[in-house]
Amino acid sequence: MSAITEARTALDVVDWRRRVYALYAEVRATTDAEAAHDVWRRGRDHLMAEHPASPLLPADREAFAGLPVAPYDPAWRFEVPLLPAELERFTFTTGTDGDVEFARVARVEIPHVGSLDVWRLTSYGGGLFIPLRDALAGTPGGSYGGGRYLIDTIKGADLGASITADAASIVLDLNFAYNPSCAYDPAWACPLAPPGNVLTAPVPVGELYG
Repeated sequence: MSAITEARTALDVVDWRRRVYALYAEVRATTDAEAAHDVWRRGRDHLMAEHPASPLLPADREAFAGLPVAPYDPAWRFEVPLLPAELERFTFTTGTDGDVEFARVARVEIPHVGSLDVWRLTSYGGGLFIPLRDALAGTPGGSYGGGRYLIDTIKGADLGASITADAASIVLDLNFAYNPSCAYDPAWACPLAPPGNVLTAPVPVGELYG
């Protein structure tokens, strides 16, 4: 790959992230949750189908008719407090960025669903990361076997938070759970859900797989 091709590829990724940030800003500004979900679904479909940094393989783009996203269900939207958690770390090794380290900074309890660890990317850029892997992972018509992402603020996936001097809470709407890029292109290396982000409950909403 020539230097100019590498530069264009990097600019494509920059533009992808810019558009994802803008998409989630529109989602947060849309007060009706179901309408916000429709904005998100249509925006992701457009990016996946049209953007040069889409993780869809060329052969898959030709037949692409939209991501398999379940209908919006308001029962899966929560605003939950960030709870204390003992410091823990996990390292994800990539082929391009070396070792990427995360530190557990909190946890959340989702009613009738389970507990998820909240991670902070410790390298340059920071950001919160909340992956999840549910009981439908890897099942026919279920969710991606490696798990999905719910929050990844360094890439713009952020549904909002409330912060005061005494407490902090975060919006977790599982209807917005989405597949990492490696679900569509194995050339991508994606950190997947560690043990504290594995749910025994099924999560039948959000982006599904297969």
